[in-house]
Formats: sequence, C-alpha cells, structure tokens
Amino acid sequence: MKAQVLRRYDESLTGSGWVSEEEVPDPRITKSTDVIVRIGGAGVCRTDLHIIEGVWKPHIDPTGDKLLPLIMGHENAGWVEEVGKEVEGIKVGDPVIVHPKITGGTCLACRRGFDMHGPGKFPGLDCNGGYAEFLCTSERNIVALPRTLAPKDVAPYADAGLTAYRAVKKATRHLLPGESCVVIGAGGLGHIGIQCLKAMCAADIIVVDKSDASLALAKKSGADHLVKADGDEVEAVLALTGGAGAEAVIDFVGEKGTTGKGLAMTRGMGSYYVVGYGEDIRVPTVDLVITEKNIIGNLVGTWAELNELMALADRGLVDLAVVEYPLAKADQALHDLHHGKIHGRAVLIP
Repeated sequence: MKAQVLRRYDESLTGSGWVSEEEVPDPRITKSTDVIVRIGGAGVCRTDLHIIEGVWKPHIDPTGDKLLPLIMGHENAGWVEEVGKEVEGIKVGDPVIVHPKITGGTCLACRRGFDMHGPGKFPGLDCNGGYAEFLCTSERNIVALPRTLAPKDVAPYADAGLTAYRAVKKATRHLLPGESCVVIGAGGLGHIGIQCLKAMCAADIIVVDKSDASLALAKKSGADHLVKADGDEVEAVLALTGGAGAEAVIDFVGEKGTTGKGLAMTRGMGSYYVVGYGEDIRVPTVDLVITEKNIIGNLVGTWAELNELMALADRGLVDLAVVEYPLAKADQALHDLHHGKIHGRAVLIP
C-alpha cells in the first residue's frame, strides 16, 4: 500500500520535506479481534507537527532509534476492509470512525471506560497510523458511522473533535445560564468546541483568537462575543464578565503565553481547561489557594464520548470545517498547518 512516512525529526520545523510517499506492506490480521480499515480520511493534527519536532520523543522514543520510520495519522475514518474471526457487530464495507487508542480492555482504566489511560498502542504516535491506504486496529476501537456521515468529513473527530468534546463536556457539567465560557483558539479544535458548547449549555461563549479568519469561523460556529488576541485580550474578557472573569476557560492553544492569560481570565472558583500544549504553566501556589481556581488537563476522550459526538454530528449540531488534500500531498498539508494557512481541519484522502 501507499503511505506517507516520517524518517527523521526536525526540531526547528524548518525542513522542506517531512514525510514522503513510500510503498509499504499492507497491515495484516494477527489477532482474532483485529479490524483492517480502508482509510477514507486521515486528519492532519498539530500533534503531528509536535511529533516531527520531537516533543513526544522523550515519552515514546527516548533513545531516538526505535520509533522512526513512522506512518503518522491518529484521526482516522473509513470502511471496514477485513475482520478477525471473533469480530461481531460490524461487517466488511461498514463506514466507521476509529477511536485512537488500542488497549486490551482488561485493565482497571479500560474497564471504567478510560482506554486513553490504559496500556496499549496509539497508532500514528507510537506505531503506524492512518497516513496510508489501510490501518489495522481493534474491534474495541470501532464506532459505526451513521449513514448521514462520510468518513472523509468526520475523520478529525477521532481526536480533535473527541478532545474538544471531552473538555466541553467537563465544563458544561457546571456552566449555568448567565455564566460565561472563554474559548482560546478557534481553529481546528476550537471551532468544534464552540459548537459543542452551543449544543450542550446556555452559557455565553467568548472566543479569543489572533486571526480574523478564525474569529469569523468562531462567529459562524456560534460564538456570542469575539475578542482579538492583540495584547489586550485579558482586559477585554474581564470587561465582558463584569471584571471577575469567566466560570470556565478552555485553552485550545496552550502555548505562546495563553496559559497565563487563560488563568487570568478565569474567575475565582472557576476552572481552566488546558487542551493545547507547548509551554509550562507557572502560577504561585498561594494564588491557587486564595482563588480556588482549578487547572484541568484533557486527553482525547472515551469510546462512549466518540459515540456521543457522532450523535451530535448526525443531528447536525456540530459540523467540521474541512480542507481536503490527496494523500500524496501530506507534506504540503503539514506545512500549510504549520504556517497557519488552514482554518478548520486538514484531511488526507487516499
């Protein structure tokens, strides 16, 4: 099969070519619960850029000689191509979306539904993923798609959408009508999060972004207030919230100073949800004690939550802004993402 392969790290992200097309062996069924998916769409994620620059190297490839070459791609959807002999409930040809973490299902975290915290493989990060024509996954990871949804249109929901949904779901458990939620970053994850917020609660949605195009996408997605990240965004948010800050702040950026500003936008006893990453959070412990602010991390989401998100998509309550690239143009898609040319999500189509 054809695949786009990463063979070396680029810590400065200045290289002209990060992945290249190669002919590689097709994945094979090795376990009775395996499922081969013919890829209909593979999302291009900022995490892929972090893999290229080596951010994940200390966690999954500390010696630098075991992971590469790697086929990236952890946001995958397509059609069932082949199933193991014990697979039930799905058949060849079914349209599906793939939960990104493959686990055995017997650890305590998995039995509680939190597969992303169980031991296992994460295709596209620590083993070959979906920048290819086919992907091997497990029956446990398959979510059947409603016939209203095409794989190429929903692939980024497998991580970007799922992560945004999980953070929003946490926030909406305490957000009440008349309260406020700030969304920092209205790009690939943020525009999904805004739509989920609109569908799941009645809080005012304040969106902060430096890009006019992203703010326009935020308005289309359901934002109530738009704030340009021009250096005065904290003051603007405080003015919109009576000087106290928002009950919830969801930071889809997590770098370039947004963590400090995000906490400054969070009112006392409020919650700051960090989704994006790239810098350290630095806050005096006494400030946390005095304000009782909560800092909450967010990692992907559960298989059940991916089903819930597909239900929202099926009802037309969330919709992806997608830019399509052929699989052969994977390197261009990665560079366009790095240079801020993509508003929404890029999807590779074999």
